[in-house]
Amino acid sequence: MRTNVLAPPPADSDLKPIYGTGDPGVLELLRFFRNPIELVARRRAAFGDITYVKAFGLVFAIPLTADGTEAVAMNRQKALAAEPAWGFLIGPFFRRGILLMDFEEHRHHRLILQQAFNNKHLRGYLDDMQPMLHEGVRGLPTGDRVLLLDRLKELTLDLALEIFLGLDLPRAEADRINKAFIDCVNAGMSIVRKDIPGTKWARGLAGRAVLEEFFRAHLPAKRATETPDLFSVLCRARSEEGHTFTDEDVVNHMIFVLMAAHDTSTITLTTMAYYLAKNPEWQDKARAQSRSLPREITYDNLNEFTVLDAVMKESLRLNSPVPGLARRATEDTEIDGHFVPKGTYVSAIAMVNHHNPALWPGPERFDPDRFSPERAEDKSHRYAWMPFGGGVHKCIGLYFAQMEIKTIMHNLLLEYEWSVPDGYTWKLDNTTLPVPKDRLPVTLRAI
Repeated sequence: MRTNVLAPPPADSDLKPIYGTGDPGVLELLRFFRNPIELVARRRAAFGDITYVKAFGLVFAIPLTADGTEAVAMNRQKALAAEPAWGFLIGPFFRRGILLMDFEEHRHHRLILQQAFNNKHLRGYLDDMQPMLHEGVRGLPTGDRVLLLDRLKELTLDLALEIFLGLDLPRAEADRINKAFIDCVNAGMSIVRKDIPGTKWARGLAGRAVLEEFFRAHLPAKRATETPDLFSVLCRARSEEGHTFTDEDVVNHMIFVLMAAHDTSTITLTTMAYYLAKNPEWQDKARAQSRSLPREITYDNLNEFTVLDAVMKESLRLNSPVPGLARRATEDTEIDGHFVPKGTYVSAIAMVNHHNPALWPGPERFDPDRFSPERAEDKSHRYAWMPFGGGVHKCIGLYFAQMEIKTIMHNLLLEYEWSVPDGYTWKLDNTTLPVPKDRLPVTLRAI
């Protein structure tokens, strides 16, 4: 690898420079898409604790240690802003979402949004999702080459539409909304970032227009009638200071939250299903525990599903659905003793820590026992395990996601066995969120 300096540190400082290859951004992106884990390992061996890459015509500093990730997440000097970075990557499609806000404005919106995810509402969401998910799982097709990613995505979207929107949409309309979300997500990593017909970028802009029209059409009814779904809750959510959301706020937050809810849950469930198929002893172990516990998951017995919890955590480590934390330096600053000049984009990537052999022995091995109290490998560093981000921007819906994932997987274990052929290894598409290129074909058998 060629070695170049991002920027020389100030002469009167003891900060260290950040090194990188200086290669063209297209090459950097292609390497990442092909094998991000290998790329990170090579960069760590070549450049140490932090490096920089070029992408989309910009320069990104990427910490390669948990300490560096913590520095980005905690942002103690308030020199790193989320909006300029996420705004560049996904702003046209998810503008004004909670992830794209900073400092006092972020705090203001988060305090209101949190009301939709308090214990009272979480209990209600969980009670409401039980019959729907039980029926949805029982309706899955069986046989060879069931594309589990597609089936799980359909299930999580239907759940999100019902629990978050309180709507029972016709299949064609649900598919239209799902396609709009997919187009928005895919556009974020588009190499061509202009509204040119036929490009991912253009499809993402069209998808955003579909979503805005959809939510605006349903907004008056949600303002007029109080219902238990998230859409209605956001229309009435009020912070302790008495602040509420405007119609524009509600639409923006619904688009972002609905995307985050069903995409990340789908990836987590698909990853769990893959590793349970590859490791049938863990599938048997999880099924045995599910059979020993009540069919209906409640808010009070969630913690009893310890095997599912360990499998979920290990799956999130091996294939985190949230790429990481994107920021931009608003002034000259430092990350873990390295100089970061103003205007530099910063990306703290979850897989950097999740696959670091210094934090996780044999990091590519599926081993849910890592999270047992005896081993507690996730406690080796505050940011050794960070699938939900960190700092003030930590995922606001993480508890909802865990409820949904455990409920679906619990029902799946009680209804089916599934397997993949000996020697099968999935290949992930890393051009957007990490999903299997072949949609994870499994043999699904009712039990």
